[in-house]
Amino acid sequence: MTEQVPPAPHAARGAEQAMLRTALRDSLVLVAGLAVLGSAAGLLIAGVPGLWGALIGAALAAFFCGATVLSMLWTVGKGAVTMGAVVMGGWIAKMVVLIVVMAVITQFDFFDRVVLFVVLLLGAVGSALLDYRAVRNARITYVDPDAGS
Repeated sequence: MTEQVPPAPHAARGAEQAMLRTALRDSLVLVAGLAVLGSAAGLLIAGVPGLWGALIGAALAAFFCGATVLSMLWTVGKGAVTMGAVVMGGWIAKMVVLIVVMAVITQFDFFDRVVLFVVLLLGAVGSALLDYRAVRNARITYVDPDAGS
């Protein structure tokens, strides 16, 4: 069954893409900040294992933030069902990656687990807040007054 969705006007797609690019840029800045500040804090708190924990946490946060926004950028203008399917499939894939990465790295003790958790948590919460800010500040029409006539 094919999805019968009229294509979004070019201006609307451009606004959506600009909003998602803003979210991606802000998330990358957040992750870079987390990598630098988390590494410094991890090094001070737990030594070299804290540094490694912060770097792994920042890398995982970058993967999660980037994958979500990039999947949404890819589906701009393709309809809500397609976007929902890609985002949901991406979420499942990210959970699988997280489980596999955690199963592999828990066998090692070169990193501090608490630092990794804190950096990853800050990345997830910070990214959600930045995504919210990007959506809130976007110039995207939600209602087309001409569509009802």
